[in-house]
Amino acid sequence: MSDVIVSVDQITKQYRGSQSPAISNLTLSIPSGSVLGLLGPNGAGKSTLIMMLCGLLRPDAGTISVFNLPIAGNETQARKKIGVAPQEIALFPTLTASENLFYFGRMYGLSSLFLKKVVPDYLDKFGLLPKSGKRVETFSGGMKRRLNLIAALLHQPQLLILDEPTTGVDVQSRNMIVDFLQTLKTKNTTIIYSSHFLEEAEKICSHVAILDEGNLLSSGAIESLKANHPECSTLEELFLKLTGKNIRD
Repeated sequence: MSDVIVSVDQITKQYRGSQSPAISNLTLSIPSGSVLGLLGPNGAGKSTLIMMLCGLLRPDAGTISVFNLPIAGNETQARKKIGVAPQEIALFPTLTASENLFYFGRMYGLSSLFLKKVVPDYLDKFGLLPKSGKRVETFSGGMKRRLNLIAALLHQPQLLILDEPTTGVDVQSRNMIVDFLQTLKTKNTTIIYSSHFLEEAEKICSHVAILDEGNLLSSGAIESLKANHPECSTLEELFLKLTGKNIRD
């Protein structure tokens, strides 16, 4: 797990009209096979960083490389190895679950023969097979989240980026998603996992990067970070020590 999958070198991003950068001179390395919890209060810069990692947004300064390939100018090639489940549900509501997955699968260049095999398998694994012919607009929030995750997994990405994948879902759906992510940990899939659920992050993640107001406060293996702060027995205690207890809007 010593190989670096993602290398972020001194990136800065400031939106037009903003008084301060969304991301400020951030440097971060993500080891192969790790599950990195991308943590921070509201407005910390997590979503901005994710958009830059996906090649959807370019930094004002600095560089980002994925699989030893600079993203700038190589977005299409990099995206073939990246799966993304965004915070906003990225599905077509008037299409069925199967139609959505076949559509996204074909966008990835996957064959119909391959999709006919893997789509039912994924739907069954996530408890959605009986609903495969139903329109997504009839689905609950938890069902949409699970389908959103399947769409990100179809092309078997080496890097999976999840932005708040369990927000607004029922306990059963959250448990199913968490259990599945733990199985991916054994398959050397590198995962970037953005979440406000710190207990959940501590259960899933091997590493964390804690951001606040665009700055990287701390990063590394969870156990090493807690060892450096012996007064913090949990990830939540460490997070609050670094970011403070003031309420964020």
